[in-house]
Amino acid sequence: MREFGYQRAHDVTGAVTLLAAGPDARYLGGGTNLVDLMKAGVERPALLVDVRELPLDRVEPTADGGLRIGATVTNSDLAVHPEVRRRYPALTQALLAGASGQLRNMATVGGNLLQRTRCGYFTDVSQPCNKRAPGSGCPAVAGEHHNHAVLGASDHCVAVHPSDMGVALTAFDAVVSYESADGPGEAPITDFYLPVGDTPHRETALPPGALITHVTLPAAPVAARSRYRKVRERASYAFAIGSVAAALTIEDGRVREARLALGAVASRPWRARAAEAVLAGAPADGAAFAAAADAELAAARPLPRNGYKVTLMRNLVVSVLTELAGEDAR
Repeated sequence: MREFGYQRAHDVTGAVTLLAAGPDARYLGGGTNLVDLMKAGVERPALLVDVRELPLDRVEPTADGGLRIGATVTNSDLAVHPEVRRRYPALTQALLAGASGQLRNMATVGGNLLQRTRCGYFTDVSQPCNKRAPGSGCPAVAGEHHNHAVLGASDHCVAVHPSDMGVALTAFDAVVSYESADGPGEAPITDFYLPVGDTPHRETALPPGALITHVTLPAAPVAARSRYRKVRERASYAFAIGSVAAALTIEDGRVREARLALGAVASRPWRARAAEAVLAGAPADGAAFAAAADAELAAARPLPRNGYKVTLMRNLVVSVLTELAGEDAR
């Protein structure tokens, strides 16, 4: 590893100032992703600015009935928070599916949103990778890509975003707040992650040096009946090969409101807007759920060895929505 400096920030303004002073500085939260990347030589910061002691470790209700989640709240604390479990159960399920207890005890909300892809070409510095070295190429397109993107990818990058938490937050219209040298700002999570296009190294809309301070979940009564389902290649903790966060409100046998987001299929958590449009007002049955899945996956462009994801995601969407509809009927 490259030698690096370390400074602990005591307030948000101080943290932003420290990072601005060093072009090769990085914020350090739980370090569960950053430290691994430093060991692999992917990240080579000259300075780490420790933000774990900033006063951003609370989960608080908002005036409109939502929740305001501090960026240094650990994944473990967020998963067991009674209001998260009651109002947004899919978020609790996503957090618990995301990692072992030891990792959840360290990982922070802000760091989870900013974690990097686990594509093998990205983490191997002996290989080209447009996300790590812009303009060097994407060997995954013709190489190993069985767990790569089928939606929203480009010839420049076919990696997927690894966050489970981010999928649930996307389904519930979370808003990411940050502090930068130019002052505070915020972005809906669907705008926070940038399309991959021809600049895969630009992953988020955060200004340079900005620090995530909070994530706000707006009031969403539909989220009280929600579910997160993750498929992985082994029973122990592993990154998803496909996941779904879904919520349904049903009245008189028809879907009044639906929320749906997909994970491990794109460079960012994927809000399934086409599927939601099909579900609106539709009968709450298997045929409508399959039609919704097909509408969303019509845009899929699988590579030679990851076409299985289209079938997997179709089945997963139908299964999760069917279970939610069954709960409503009981």
